[in-house]
Amino acid sequence: MTVSTAVFYLVAAITIGSAMIVAFSRNIIYSAFSLLGTFAGVAGIYIFLGADFVAAVQVLIYVGGILVLVLFAVMLTHRITDVEITNRAAGRIPALIVVGVLVYLLAQTVRETPWAKAKEIVYAATTAKIGDLFLDTYLLPFELASLVLLAALIGAVVISRKEIKE
Repeated sequence: MTVSTAVFYLVAAITIGSAMIVAFSRNIIYSAFSLLGTFAGVAGIYIFLGADFVAAVQVLIYVGGILVLVLFAVMLTHRITDVEITNRAAGRIPALIVVGVLVYLLAQTVRETPWAKAKEIVYAATTAKIGDLFLDTYLLPFELASLVLLAALIGAVVISRKEIKE
């Protein structure tokens, strides 16, 4: 086993472990922070695929933007940890059946697919061309998307703040 293979399996294990904590944790704070490990692991897998720009976007947008927004929403929500869930066992049996069927179908697909060996991958930098397109051809949609995200962030702060009574 080469070092890159071992690092890939380590990144994949961290990603899957973090995703399991996100899904199965009873504490929303732990789930939100475990989402960081999941997003970072997905960015690491993108790096192994040779998609450097997608990995950078994963870190900048999901870790830097969406995760921080989720953490702010969780931290600004008052008494979110005091919420009592009345029926934790609702839907577990149907969910286990659906997951079992999906795992069976996935395993069957992996067994029956004729996997072809890929040719040697030649990595080429893609960020320069994408950066030129963002700052030239697609500048207006890029700036509009940033304004929409800014408006969403301001709206979240306005909704979550306390009203001061006089």
